[in-house]
Amino acid sequence: MSHIASQHPAPEHFILHVSDTHFVGDGDLLHERIDSDKNLAELFDGFTKANARPEAIVFTGDLADTGRPDAYERLRAIVEPAAEKLGAQVIWVMGNHDERVAFRRGLLDEEADQSEPVDRVYDVNGLRIIALDSTVPGQHHGEISDEQLAWLRRELEVPAPDGTLIALHHPPVPSPIGLVALIELRDQERLAEVIRGTDVRGILGGHLHYSTTSTFAGVPVSVASATCYTQDLAVAYPGARGQDGGQSYNLVHVYGDRVLHSVVPIGQFPTVYEMTPEMLEAFMNMTPDEQLAAVNAAAVNASAGE
Repeated sequence: MSHIASQHPAPEHFILHVSDTHFVGDGDLLHERIDSDKNLAELFDGFTKANARPEAIVFTGDLADTGRPDAYERLRAIVEPAAEKLGAQVIWVMGNHDERVAFRRGLLDEEADQSEPVDRVYDVNGLRIIALDSTVPGQHHGEISDEQLAWLRRELEVPAPDGTLIALHHPPVPSPIGLVALIELRDQERLAEVIRGTDVRGILGGHLHYSTTSTFAGVPVSVASATCYTQDLAVAYPGARGQDGGQSYNLVHVYGDRVLHSVVPIGQFPTVYEMTPEMLEAFMNMTPDEQLAAVNAAAVNASAGE
C-alpha cells in the first residue's frame, strides 16, 4: 500500500536534514566518548529500512570536529553510498568546526583559498536550496559578509518554481542556553533585510546540538540536533552540558502551502505495537464497522497486557 487518502496532498519535496556529525581522527572518539562514525552509520541503517526516498540530504555544518582531511574522507565514505542507494543529492554546508580548504578538497573536490566562503545554489527538482557559509575562519561565532549578502540578494531576485530553503550552520534564533550568545550569528537583522519579501520558505540550521524551531523575518526556522552528542536544556542558566543521548535528524516535507519538519531519534527502541503495510491494507479493505471492531479489540488487548 503506497498511499492513504487524506485532506492534505502528497508533499512536493522530501529532504533529509542532518547536522553536526563532528567526525574526528580515524579510530578516535569525540570528547573521548562519542563514536561519531558509528552514530551516523546507525542513522542511515535505521532510515534505509523505510520506503521513503528523499531528493536530497542537507548537512548543516560541523561535519569534521577539527577540519581533518581524513575525517572528511570517512564522512564521504559513509554518506555517498547511502545517498546513492536512496537516489538523493548531497548538500554540504560549512560549520565553525570545519576548515574551508579541507572541506572543499574532501567533500567538493575543489581548490580555493581559506578566505572564500563556501556558498552554493542547488536545484532540487524545482526547489532551490542555498547553502550559505556563516563561518568566520578561526572563530566559532557566525557572520555573513556584505559580499555574501549582496550575492544572496541577487540569487533571490528571481523566484524558484517551488520556492527556496536556505541552509546555514548558525541559525538566526534565540536560545535558552546562555553560552550560545557567545557563538551565535551576529548582525542578524542584515540577513533579515535580504530575506524579507522573497520566496524563501524555510531556513535550515544546526550548531545548537538540540532541535528547535522559530521564525525569522517572517520565515520558519528549523534547527536539526546533532548526530554526535546533544545539549542538555535542563541545566542551570547560563551553563551548558553536552550529553550522549537524544541524537536525531529531521525529515523535511515541502508542501504547496507549508513546510513540515519532523524529528527522528537515532537508534533502535523496543516495539510497543506495529502495523505493517500489509496489515494496514487489510484494515482498509474492511467495512467501517469491522474497522471499529478491530480497533476496539486491539485496545482491549493492549490494556490487558497481551
